[in-house]
Amino acid sequence: MKRSAALVVAIGATALSGCVAALAVSAADMAIRSAQGPVVSNEHLKPQAEAACGARAAPHGVVKVIDVEQRSVNKIVVWGTAGSGAERRSFECHYTTHITRFTLREIKPR
Repeated sequence: MKRSAALVVAIGATALSGCVAALAVSAADMAIRSAQGPVVSNEHLKPQAEAACGARAAPHGVVKVIDVEQRSVNKIVVWGTAGSGAERRSFECHYTTHITRFTLREIKPR
């Protein structure tokens, strides 16, 4: 009987320690986010994002922007192509206040 009671206490303590750890991580995450301040929209930067991403793609050939999308409050994504003919590539460019990611992909013939 004493052994099963000790087992129940041990299992309960283990479960509670997981909850306490999760609560501590959640509280720390909230503190970090509040210290960073509010996220500011960059929607007004769409023309700058399109120009910067087009300039980044330009060394690969003639640039054609296909779409510019506000993905989140502070992230703009620009899609397009660069080059011509068999040398044409597609690109995806992520922009906040500057280019944060640029991916160039081969366009495979059908």
